[in-house]
Amino acid sequence: MRTLEQILAVSSINLRGLPQRLASSLVVVIGIAGVVAVLLSVLALSFGLSGALTATGRSDRAIILHAQSTDEVGSSLASDAIPTILDAPGIARAHDGRPLASAEMLATVNVPRADNGLLGSLTLRGVSPEAFELRPELHLVQGRMFRSGVRELIAGTAAQARFHGLAVGNHVLFDNNDWLVVGSFDSGGGAHDSELLADASTVLSAYQRTAYNSVTVKLTAPRALESLRSKLTTDPTLSVVVNSETAYYEQQSHSFASVLSLIAHVVGVIMAVGAIFAALNTMYSAVSARTVEIATLRAIGFGPTAVVISVIVEALLLALIGALAGAALAWAFFDGNTVSTIAGGGGLAQVVFHLHIGRGLIVTGIVWACVVGLLGGLLPAIRAARLPVANALRAV
Repeated sequence: MRTLEQILAVSSINLRGLPQRLASSLVVVIGIAGVVAVLLSVLALSFGLSGALTATGRSDRAIILHAQSTDEVGSSLASDAIPTILDAPGIARAHDGRPLASAEMLATVNVPRADNGLLGSLTLRGVSPEAFELRPELHLVQGRMFRSGVRELIAGTAAQARFHGLAVGNHVLFDNNDWLVVGSFDSGGGAHDSELLADASTVLSAYQRTAYNSVTVKLTAPRALESLRSKLTTDPTLSVVVNSETAYYEQQSHSFASVLSLIAHVVGVIMAVGAIFAALNTMYSAVSARTVEIATLRAIGFGPTAVVISVIVEALLLALIGALAGAALAWAFFDGNTVSTIAGGGGLAQVVFHLHIGRGLIVTGIVWACVVGLLGGLLPAIRAARLPVANALRAV
């Protein structure tokens, strides 16, 4: 108990002296705030993209691609293969016997961004009439559905927010083909919110193509995936790979999100090193300024443990203040913002998603800040504990 009382007493003395060391303390706070703000903003990009993609996939749906493809953009399925695929076991059917499946063709289109007018890419997805029954999370929120055989499309709400000219009633020109935006839809934050949907046969005709990119099907049950995969992958007339939609979108998000996470931590480490040196300098200065005070405390019976912990407590307090400031900055400038990926990553066109600075990210930032504060305060704390008491008192 005596040691605890000493720690509390010395720490209280240290903290009451912070106003006299305001300028040097602010250097530590600002440095750590910068580390945390940058770290949280980049991690928010990583988590936001992963969330948008994983929210798109469902375990009761499967996606079928060409066997040599890892994503829809690079896949090609001949039109005459579609009936064979749709006849496979494990695919759910509507009340009239139609398979709940959508053979889809993807085209990348360029649309001016709303913020700077520069062209960005979006996916124009041609879908079958069963697409909305297959994906019940898609809801028409404005206008009407596109018609088959007519160059009409509906735009995702995220695409409308990020890009210019996609309001209902507008005409857009893609590769010299004029399309009319007749509606907008929402998928609850999934990747499809970043897309434009139209009739598959119309998209095939507009781009003079005869092959589809993928087929998405509703499974009778999640366990039906294996029977569907077994049937299709062993059919000698087909060359396909079958994955659950959940697994597919997790794979698509993994590489891009991993790169963002790596960037966040590399940049965070580089900035943290600078913050550690700032903390070291500040805490060494604080210890030097309090040499006589620390020596006096040691002379009247305060142990070295109390001195060490008091210096570390001060460094951790400054780090915590910096962490909260950095988290507040990240939240103020980035939380709720709509951003998009760079075109082409992972076989995807631009995916529009929202940033969220939540509790988990803030806790991550606080942990990073405490590590920086601990490393920055440890050596000065040890130096303070090792101050020669007699020499320090003779210097008075």
